[in-house]
Amino acid sequence: MINSSSDRIVSALGEWLAVAPAGAQLPSTRQLVARFEASPVTVQKALRTLIGQGVIESRPGVGTFVRRVREVRPNDYGWQTAALGSPQHRIPASSVALRTTPNDVIALHSGYPDRELLPERLVRAAFARAARSEAAVSRPPAAGLPELQSWFAAELGAITPTDLNAPAARDVVIVPGSQSGLSTLFRTLVGAGRPLLIESPSYWGAMLAAAQVGVQLVPIPSGPHGPNPDDLDRAFAQTGARAFYAQPNFANPTGGQWSAKLGDAVLGIVRERGAFLIEDDWAHDFGITTDSVPIAARDDSGHVVYIRSLTKSVSPSVRVAGLIARGPARDRILADTQAQEMYVSSALQAIAVDVVTQPAWRTHLRSLRQQLATRRDLLVDALHEHASAACLDAVPYGGLNLWLRLPDDTNLLQLARECEARGVIIAAGDDWVPAEPTGRYLRLNYSGPNPSAFPEAARIIGQALANRQ
Repeated sequence: MINSSSDRIVSALGEWLAVAPAGAQLPSTRQLVARFEASPVTVQKALRTLIGQGVIESRPGVGTFVRRVREVRPNDYGWQTAALGSPQHRIPASSVALRTTPNDVIALHSGYPDRELLPERLVRAAFARAARSEAAVSRPPAAGLPELQSWFAAELGAITPTDLNAPAARDVVIVPGSQSGLSTLFRTLVGAGRPLLIESPSYWGAMLAAAQVGVQLVPIPSGPHGPNPDDLDRAFAQTGARAFYAQPNFANPTGGQWSAKLGDAVLGIVRERGAFLIEDDWAHDFGITTDSVPIAARDDSGHVVYIRSLTKSVSPSVRVAGLIARGPARDRILADTQAQEMYVSSALQAIAVDVVTQPAWRTHLRSLRQQLATRRDLLVDALHEHASAACLDAVPYGGLNLWLRLPDDTNLLQLARECEARGVIIAAGDDWVPAEPTGRYLRLNYSGPNPSAFPEAARIIGQALANRQ
């Protein structure tokens, strides 16, 4: 069915192109205007459509031609097997959390919040200002823009008890996102072949960074309320580890938050063992019924190395994070970041500090808290109603995810395929476990697009679980 004049031209030219030899030149635009009695704009629209379909190509100043189709032939890359050799450290495949999906599915798998939860107006204005500023053409100091260093230090310092030394701007090193920061921390504070204690389950990106560095992961069981301090202390004693990676606030994937008592116990253990706590405060801006209270605020002796990213709360295009460390550890971290990245884009740093220092940033965070609460509760209620075979051990006080326990006989791969076939993308929990899984779980992101579809998604998950037999 021809819906417009340009469609009519596309159809007519398509019949000619079907028999024209490769490289044949099409009539000029003027000739096509006369032949089809159409305007130049309509003809150009038709030609752009055919170019987009890959059947013709435009050569500026020469004309438009039938596109030559290259013959497809197999490539033999077998020689690279010998040249590359066996990898020293096998890197895990990318998590399903990074998968992009079409708009017509219900996406519960992503690790990022939906665009409507971002401060888009603030970000766009900050990009415009940065483009007109010196940041667009200048190189920043290696440790970061002083104003952004000061902001990260002030954020942590505001909740530091008065009897402790608050972090200084000099203690902050700006890195291009938390993933890069974790690689730096594992390389400088742990080292290849050495043990790193890690909560289980834990953030898959931390496991990826550890594999890249060649760190040996030692899992510590952890649940909605955090790890058992006795398990942690025993692991330090048995392995000789000198670092523990954890997310004490709104952990990914469980959503768990440590109590103040547990935080003090863990801090006491790392001090006694002469070790580091690598505290990943990834969800600092995503508190719902409680706020993130970093353990780093209760330590001024350098045992806690703190990392906080702005990528998820500001914009995926603003890959900026702050590392706070004290003493020689900070100097070693800075040396590593210089070797790996040299510096982080001045423009991105300027945009980040612009957004978070606007009065509207705090207004946005208050609105975000309400929106996350609504989305979380909607998905929780839908799962209770439609997926009774699954179990939610705890409703998280913040973060972006639910950690859903499934019956032990669930085939996760089969479940994911069946849900996807019916338009729901889910993330199997195995990606978040550094050793063999002890149960069957799904990590469901309630900050994704189209929350009105959560009840339908829960219904599909529930039906897929009912059909698992």
